[in-house]
Amino acid sequence: MALQLDPSRDDLPLMANTSHILVKHYVLDLDVDFESQIIEGTIVLFLESGNRFKKQRSSPEETCRSASNEACRFRTPEPCHIPVTNTRTFSSKVGYNDFVICGKGEKDTSGKDGNHDNQEQASGISSSKYRCDTGNHGSEDFLLVLDCCDLSVLKVEEVDVAAVPGIEKFTMSPKLRNQIVHELVALPADRWREQLDYYARCSQAPGCGELLFDIDTWSLQIRKTGAQTATDFPHAIRIRYRTQPQGRSVTWTSDQSGRPCVYTMGSPINNRALFPCQEPPVAMSTWQATVRAAASFVVLTSGENSAKPTQLREGCSSWHYYVTMPMPASTFTIAVGSWTEMKPEICSSDDLAAETSFSPSEAAFRNVGVCGHVEYPCRFQNASATTQEVIPHRLFAPGCLQGACQEALLPLIPPCLSAAHSVLGTHPFSRLDVLIVPASFPSLGMASPHIVFLSQSVLTGMSHLCGTRLCHEIAHAWFGLAIGARDWTEEWLSEGFATHLEDIFWAKAQQLAPHEAQEQQELRACLRWRRLRDEVRSSPEEMQVLRSMVEERKDRKEGLDVCSSLEVLATAIRPNKEKTGHVSDSGSSVIKHGLNPEKVFMQVHYLKGYFLLRFLAKRLGDDTYFSFLRKFVHTFHGQLILSQDFLQMLLEAIPEEKRLELSVENIFQDWLESSGIPQPLQRERQAGEECGLARQVSAEVEKWVRVNRRPRKRKRRETEEVFAKLLPDQLLLLLEHLLEQTTLNPRTLQRLERTYHLPEQDAEVRHRWCELVVKHKYKKAYGHVERFLQEDQAMGIYLYGELMVNEDARQQQLARKCFELSKEQMDRSSAEVVAEMLF
Repeated sequence: MALQLDPSRDDLPLMANTSHILVKHYVLDLDVDFESQIIEGTIVLFLESGNRFKKQRSSPEETCRSASNEACRFRTPEPCHIPVTNTRTFSSKVGYNDFVICGKGEKDTSGKDGNHDNQEQASGISSSKYRCDTGNHGSEDFLLVLDCCDLSVLKVEEVDVAAVPGIEKFTMSPKLRNQIVHELVALPADRWREQLDYYARCSQAPGCGELLFDIDTWSLQIRKTGAQTATDFPHAIRIRYRTQPQGRSVTWTSDQSGRPCVYTMGSPINNRALFPCQEPPVAMSTWQATVRAAASFVVLTSGENSAKPTQLREGCSSWHYYVTMPMPASTFTIAVGSWTEMKPEICSSDDLAAETSFSPSEAAFRNVGVCGHVEYPCRFQNASATTQEVIPHRLFAPGCLQGACQEALLPLIPPCLSAAHSVLGTHPFSRLDVLIVPASFPSLGMASPHIVFLSQSVLTGMSHLCGTRLCHEIAHAWFGLAIGARDWTEEWLSEGFATHLEDIFWAKAQQLAPHEAQEQQELRACLRWRRLRDEVRSSPEEMQVLRSMVEERKDRKEGLDVCSSLEVLATAIRPNKEKTGHVSDSGSSVIKHGLNPEKVFMQVHYLKGYFLLRFLAKRLGDDTYFSFLRKFVHTFHGQLILSQDFLQMLLEAIPEEKRLELSVENIFQDWLESSGIPQPLQRERQAGEECGLARQVSAEVEKWVRVNRRPRKRKRRETEEVFAKLLPDQLLLLLEHLLEQTTLNPRTLQRLERTYHLPEQDAEVRHRWCELVVKHKYKKAYGHVERFLQEDQAMGIYLYGELMVNEDARQQQLARKCFELSKEQMDRSSAEVVAEMLF
């Protein structure tokens, strides 16, 4: 029986049997149809089984037991170039692809769960005969299990790679298709162009036999009759499929100019509703993608090349991207829309020199120590790339935002990239696209290999919010992408590092003097401290822990020890220091709280991770800490890590006299395994003094409190308050302090608005202003709240709650009105959370 979870509150299953077989490369060949809101085409998987798995078998019964047994907690994913000389080879002319390019069609609304569309006809077997609990098809066949959801799978077949001209160079026995794939996958890094070219050729080869398959809520299961081991199973398979209009991996919407677009939005289910894949982090793969759309659209995906469109017949264009750095399939990103590329009005020769692109085939590699990752064309071994401060970049946005992008964002990209390089060294990725996504995007930003999404909310006000968010996403190139968490529950390894580094990058990008940078960073620490306190008070304790805990359990129903692979753990709960959670023998696992819609809006992992890194940097001293961090990046880029990998290497770098009571064990206990505020942080904040910028804010707060207390008619000789000019973060702190006041009268609020021009400030400041308006029922500014909820959806979720909690009829009416206007375009998780607040 298929694993059934309540998608509104339960854990996310990773079903792929990665312990038996791994996808090494994906070739996607897709058509985007905006009329039907469907992406359809094929994906070819190139697989490799490990020697240690050759004797193992994965039967449907085993898969069913491991999936349906809640005692077996599975866990685990991670992210990574070929310009094809003849792009026509990727068109629909090839024999296996009979989809209409840019075809028109009616919107597919049948079978919205995407679980069984055309299943019996396409697979050639009855679904009822191919269930985990029947075994009627022969339980000795190996079963390939892929993560899959909200997809209609039409056909699965083995690919005859032996039919590709010239393929004989890869093996002495050209009829051994699996051997050909093995040799292709194993090509050395300096033959990456040839490898990708042959991946493309093989993906177009004819099929040589359909494979049996079944699809349930969370997975696609494929088998070949008579193939009893992973070694025997076909190592090149083609899946023909189509997405569902309501699929949860992509959003079909309109951009700010009212034109249709589609993009991946960082869904809790990742990319499994975009293509069948292996999601656990251990499934590191490369990919190449050909995407066709109407000629008026621009296609952006995660790729090392700055793709240009190839014009096809019937007004359609084809775009091709590729990557050579192995990464998890969950990091693949696509965005298709009528984007406009924003270019600087004047490009200096210095800019051109700084942005020279270095191809791994054009520069000699050097050995700067030995990289610990699997072999790929690594920029850390490229002599030219290591000194490249600013990588080539492009900026895309709807045409209506061109002016704002050129003024607020475009000038910031080079200095922010340069600042990142000055701190961490070699850029892991060869180029960067930045895209301003639609207003419905549920966060301020999202980083993927070679591409960053930013919310339109970063474009308003001064450059501060735009710069800090851009720096945050740039930091993810190192932490989150080039270095990934082996355990998805350890989000702090990505978000904590990016939050800490955004301050460092931004200070360098602004070219602040050391004392100015220190003051700015102390002020931001003050703001984050207040945010962390609030979040800890309002969130469940189990979601405040940065590091997962594991508990060995038994299958009581069958008396089977389903977690035998974790026998080294005691039956009591223990720190998950060496394991990545309850992983079945097949490699499947579960992401704790992965489907909880409220988790998206929590910042505990950002904030506690940030404060831990800040604590460690203070203990070592900034110079020592960031020198260590560069070494850590060089050691672990291209790999997956656990918390102890970082902490052990760090402690080894600390002189004995500076360690004091620091150890991996007590850091785990104080910071990673405990809910609430870590004790070392509590002691630091209690003993610390306010920084100069915060003291200035406190003085301004006192002025506003005096203004608020004054009677409507003042004495003539009474001194008028003169307010100081505040930085954006100071203004944010001022409004937070004023939110603590029991009452602010309308005159005070009006003067506050006029003094600081609050409606024109950045989104974070306007959010706090809206909170003040709602708390004190300042009706004259309700229009500001309505505008914020429409235009700043990435930040406005909790304003709905504030509007409802006051039990004011007009405010509640405003909340419901804004939701009705936005809900069709709103991100699904956001809409679920808001609907729960309102109804």
